[in-house]
Amino acid sequence: MKKSFYQDFKLGILGGGQLGRMLIQEAINFNLNVSVIDPDQEAPCKNIVHKFVNGSITDYETVMNFGKDLDLITIEIENVNAEALSDLEKSGVRVFPQPHIIKLIQDKRSQKQFYKDNGIPTADFVLINHKSDLEQHGDMLPAVLKLGKAGYDGRGVMTMKSAEDFQKAFDAPSLLEKKIDFEKEISVIVARNMDGEISVFPVVELVFNPVYNLVDYLFAPANITEKTSEKAISIAKNVIEKLGMVGLLAVEMFITKEGEVLVNEIAPRPHNSGHHTIEANFTSQYGQHLRAILNLPLGSTNTRAKAAMVNLLGEEGFNGIARYEGLEEILKADGIFPHLYGKKFTKPSRKMGHITIIDNDEKSLHQKLNFVKSTIKVKA
Repeated sequence: MKKSFYQDFKLGILGGGQLGRMLIQEAINFNLNVSVIDPDQEAPCKNIVHKFVNGSITDYETVMNFGKDLDLITIEIENVNAEALSDLEKSGVRVFPQPHIIKLIQDKRSQKQFYKDNGIPTADFVLINHKSDLEQHGDMLPAVLKLGKAGYDGRGVMTMKSAEDFQKAFDAPSLLEKKIDFEKEISVIVARNMDGEISVFPVVELVFNPVYNLVDYLFAPANITEKTSEKAISIAKNVIEKLGMVGLLAVEMFITKEGEVLVNEIAPRPHNSGHHTIEANFTSQYGQHLRAILNLPLGSTNTRAKAAMVNLLGEEGFNGIARYEGLEEILKADGIFPHLYGKKFTKPSRKMGHITIIDNDEKSLHQKLNFVKSTIKVKA
């Protein structure tokens, strides 16, 4: 007899950070039995999950032992042992996103080649095996150099303005990508279940912190033309269909000064650009991911209200037990929703939480965003 997802069904998550934490919060509403594995003994998921395993998510045997008695496994970060997940899948454990897709996305080089092979618009690029290869590609400058593997949250990325910058380049398999003179950075989150049903969230507009290369804040929906929005949504649907992926996929894109929409990177999991959906949409990205991997009907992605989301990053010069300065002050305003990630210690640029702001008046939304950004600080 097939198990019902709400009775004795065991879900495992590789990674116990804030994305896993918010996924668990949604899974509780589905009455799912959730296990998490994470190398951090004090991971944000630890105290809200049925079973927490302190262990490596990149070690083959550890992942195999974690997953062997589960019904379904998903991820909250791509840096996992995809070989173990593939063998677990062969043994009968369902794994979404599928291991071969995780493996493809783990390597930015394979990811870019996938776009090229499938006619998905993206910036011009060349594959680099060694630092010395860069000398042949001065015509690509200015460019962005990205490590093939292990880059995450702005790490593993360098800007190459001139040939002199080649000296400080990664001496490892990388890709050199033509730097895009973009108008805006946007993201589209798309979900697909096992039956092939696809649902897309409205396009969001991202503003990055120039120092840390992390999302500083976002607006949802994006302030773009309907034509551009339709183009971005069509590309996101095409990417998940070409992958044949089950689960949630975040597709980050550039809008060029000429109005082109180009795919930058993809992430096969809940994403920073979808946090606002918890309050701002009828279905959150976390609920949609669960629906997709459980092969349930996908939920409505319609918006309840216009939204902004601010990432709470650890302030420069502060290391130690986190203190949220200004939190009580922002809670006096309407439509402001704090999400603290349960991380005891702060350090510069560490993601400690986020604040979602909802307000259908655009002027008021911007005012509240500026108020939040100037008021709340994560210090020690």
